[in-house]
Amino acid sequence: MPTPLDILKQYWGYESFRHLQDEIIDSVIAGNDVMALLPTGGGKSICFQVPGVALNGITIVVSPLIALMKDQVEQLTRRHIKATAIYSGLTAREIDIILDNCAYGDFKFLYVSPERLKSDLFRKRVEKMDVSLLAIDEAHCISLWGYDFRPPYLEIPEFRNLLPDVPVIALTATATKQVQEDIAQKLELRNPQFFAKSFARENISYSVRKTLDKKGKLLEIVSKIPGCAIVYVNSRKETREIAQYLMKNKISADFYHAGLSTEIRGRKQEAWIRDQVRVIVATNAFGMGIDKPDVRLVVHLEVPQSPESYYQEAGRGGRDGQKSYSVILYHNHDVDNLQRMVRQSNPEVDYLKRIYQALANFLKVAVGSSENASYDFEIGAFCDHFKFEPREAYLGIKKLESEGLIHLNESFNNPSRAWILVERADLYKFQIANSSFDPLIKALLRLYGGELFNQLTNVSEVSISRLLGTDPAAVRKGLEGLDKMGILDYDKQKEKPQMVFLSERYDSQNLPLDTKRIRERMEHELSKVKAIVDYVENDQRCRSQILLDYFGEVSYQNCGICDTCLKQQEHDEDVHHEQHQVQIIHILKEGPKYMEELISEIEPENEDEFQILVREMIDQGKVKYNEQWQLELDDARR
Repeated sequence: MPTPLDILKQYWGYESFRHLQDEIIDSVIAGNDVMALLPTGGGKSICFQVPGVALNGITIVVSPLIALMKDQVEQLTRRHIKATAIYSGLTAREIDIILDNCAYGDFKFLYVSPERLKSDLFRKRVEKMDVSLLAIDEAHCISLWGYDFRPPYLEIPEFRNLLPDVPVIALTATATKQVQEDIAQKLELRNPQFFAKSFARENISYSVRKTLDKKGKLLEIVSKIPGCAIVYVNSRKETREIAQYLMKNKISADFYHAGLSTEIRGRKQEAWIRDQVRVIVATNAFGMGIDKPDVRLVVHLEVPQSPESYYQEAGRGGRDGQKSYSVILYHNHDVDNLQRMVRQSNPEVDYLKRIYQALANFLKVAVGSSENASYDFEIGAFCDHFKFEPREAYLGIKKLESEGLIHLNESFNNPSRAWILVERADLYKFQIANSSFDPLIKALLRLYGGELFNQLTNVSEVSISRLLGTDPAAVRKGLEGLDKMGILDYDKQKEKPQMVFLSERYDSQNLPLDTKRIRERMEHELSKVKAIVDYVENDQRCRSQILLDYFGEVSYQNCGICDTCLKQQEHDEDVHHEQHQVQIIHILKEGPKYMEELISEIEPENEDEFQILVREMIDQGKVKYNEQWQLELDDARR
């Protein structure tokens, strides 16, 4: 039986695991529930994919984004590991075939959205599958206190009852201590083995620049720091404007956002990955699932919405371990805009009811129908029809989504598929009797082989047309003809956003909105805004330390490469002064200490200066002596 390392070498071509990966994998294979916290670029997918290959049966992977599902399925397929995915936009017949293949075939991975877990059809088919592992990717989505709460994740514990003896691995890149505890509780993990990699990214230099001339400062930074770069902005319009500004100033740049067609997005992304374009200016739709190791610079032109999103986006730089720079450009009005955005993203209940009713009317969905049904949806046409302001409508839709009522998938490419419905002998007879279709059928079989007889298979009209020396339109016409004649099932390529009703359609006046949760969520989002504002306005403390503190990781060591560290290196004495204060407060939180005990634990270079610092802290009311002449925190500091 191959070992996990054998599997890693055979399918991934790596000679060794990264830190913690082997321990996580061994624990999963041993049958434990596992929670893995691996920061962006830490190799989370390996932690469930290697066990999935090693174990008998199939691994079900719950993932929130279609793009990530499709990317991982394609990567596994390229490695000759059988994987498939179910997502909105597939026909009932396609879903039926996929589920049959997973129940009776030799597939190793089935990717599904959390919304799918509620489906009666899906649950019944799962009972027929030999499931060896349940993997929960982006597990922070189950927590109300996470940065991307998704109510359908709350269905996972009930779904797991169908698989009582199957281990669960929950994975996330960014979670505070509160969120980590909430994940384990909400998923009802059983005596979970917990693995956490440090959030420290020692090769990333974090900086913040306050400026009114963001374009000018961006140009200055991009000109000074060589290599590949990502620039994040808040709007689609800005992506184009900033990219054009950089190009006018002789910087190789392009723009990217979710409103572009899949073909164009793919082309732009590939050009950037291949270093044909140096700078990509994008909304936060860009970056997830892209493992480009040599990104040297990540710039945010606005203050990010939370420390979590910032850490994840900044972490797309320097994955090769070489030095990388992460810079936020901001001004005071950015803070006001950010707070206003949070309030706008939590609209009044009456507005949510209006949006929900309008969606039902627009998509012609009757009360009591359409649970888990998906519809082609274009928000521009929707807003034009009902005279909604587009941004407000979008935020209203996203709030309905966060309440678990609907789900809006951004535009994605669902390639054409074909499945031969007749036996080989009958197909041969058809070819003889219908010679005009013979070249097309032969081309299909040559390109895609016997898989066409077993399942719906991705096909490319462009590839077929090249082989035949014709054009894609003629190929489509021929495939449509074969479909009408009952020879094959042809599902033509489509590319539109999908609106999914996650539950049967409600009467809009009786929407089950959790007003308390909506209010708490807004308050929590505002607290995240405060945390990121405190980060950008800080000009004293090491930025890496601030981020580590936010995620519950204590560090006394300055990174030495962020803007504040570089500034403070000119004043080493002040740096040590602040370090020792942090250390003293942290130690005294555990209980009173004598001065000698503090000196022994901290080991300051100059004991006399250290004792002067302690006296200053006493004068400032930060610490005090108790009756036993031990140092302890002042009551207000506890």
